[in-house]
Amino acid sequence: MGRDEYRATLDGLYRRRRFGLRPGLEVIQGLLGALDHPERRFPAIHVTGSKGKGSVAAIAQSVLTAHGVRTGLFTSPHLESYRERMRIDGEMIPPEEVVRGFARVDAAARDLETTGAIPHAPTFFEATTALALDWFARSAVEAAVVEVGIGGRLDATNVLDAKVGVITTIELEHTDVLGSTLGAIAHEKAGILHAGMTGVLGELPEEARTVAEAEARERGVPLWHLGSEVTVSDRELSETGQRFDLRLPGHRFERLSLPLHGRFQPGNAALAVAAVVRFATATGRPVAERAIRTGLSDVVWPGRLERVARRPELVYDVAHTPESARLVAQSLGELFPLADPAASAIVFGSLQGKSVARIFDALAPLARTIVLVPVLSHRAMPVAELRAHAVGRFSRIVLARTATEGLKLGRAATSPDGLTLVVGSDYLVGELLRTEHGGNDEPDLSDPGLGDRPPVDAPVPADRGSAGRGGTR
Repeated sequence: MGRDEYRATLDGLYRRRRFGLRPGLEVIQGLLGALDHPERRFPAIHVTGSKGKGSVAAIAQSVLTAHGVRTGLFTSPHLESYRERMRIDGEMIPPEEVVRGFARVDAAARDLETTGAIPHAPTFFEATTALALDWFARSAVEAAVVEVGIGGRLDATNVLDAKVGVITTIELEHTDVLGSTLGAIAHEKAGILHAGMTGVLGELPEEARTVAEAEARERGVPLWHLGSEVTVSDRELSETGQRFDLRLPGHRFERLSLPLHGRFQPGNAALAVAAVVRFATATGRPVAERAIRTGLSDVVWPGRLERVARRPELVYDVAHTPESARLVAQSLGELFPLADPAASAIVFGSLQGKSVARIFDALAPLARTIVLVPVLSHRAMPVAELRAHAVGRFSRIVLARTATEGLKLGRAATSPDGLTLVVGSDYLVGELLRTEHGGNDEPDLSDPGLGDRPPVDAPVPADRGSAGRGGTR
């Protein structure tokens, strides 16, 4: 299979993004039916939440794989390559399987549309979900860990034979789709809980927890709670990650090692291990402490408080909500307690619709300098708008023409004992990782053909009162 065929397949997939977001299960159910119901051919762990769900899913997959279980992992979005979205035992789907899988999904979709069996063409996420589940089934996985796209109840992933459902956290997000209150959002996310499952809840706000627990009781889903049945203690930081003790019903694990930074990651690991233990019980598999230790120590999850360089420190994180930014700031305070804000810089880019002012409130204690960059999406927030939010929160505001230029400016503004934090969007981190690794011939996260890439010579709005200026892409 040639590179051109793979690229043409990706273009076909990405063109489906013009259909937007369409919550509902009718289309995905039709697609999977036409593909002989791959979602029924393996048991799954289903993970939702406002943040942390990707980390929990990746950790759970690693622990299952360490137990010798052939395990698929489905996450979104990707950072560098579309193929990151679906893996088996940590290995990305091969390009030829993307081509083969999309051909199957596209043919099924065309037949269903022709006969009127589905109300509309599959969206990008529906086609991607069908492709992943079909590949898992054809590859004879013994289990899958599947991350929800948005919400849960009407998400395209809510078709699984899931033995365990995990709700990591709940905060106000996607309110135009999920509802404007924590209770409404909890109702949507708790929609992944079904009769015959067990569940694991993270530390949720009271309003959200009350709703999630009520939904679980109604469906007869027994729950474990982080902070109650599942506890983390004796956490210690190390140069390469952190150690902690974990207790859950019937098990106690001491001095577990996790190669991920962030004060929130032991909690994510606890949710993942609890989910695996409940999954093992449901499927009649043994739990081995050695495999849990191996699975945790083998986890790789880029772009989450990832230390990219030293002296000065360079950290990438995809936090794009106020709460995520607050946790990143707290975690960096632990990792680098002596970092001087005057010696540090933040490189930031965001999509529209984010609570940028509140994100900046959380990040402002870390650095006096912020470098604002465009991200590669037609939904990017313009740097001039970002600057309006930064005024009064940062003493030095720099506008950059590209993410790469922004990183250079941020590094130049960082003293040897300071910190450069790249944060704000998956798009931003993904672009920098692609550049760092030599790029690839795949589309980025943006929508191809929809004018996402502003011209290279696009002007930068005047930055009156800021101490520096770059350009924009």
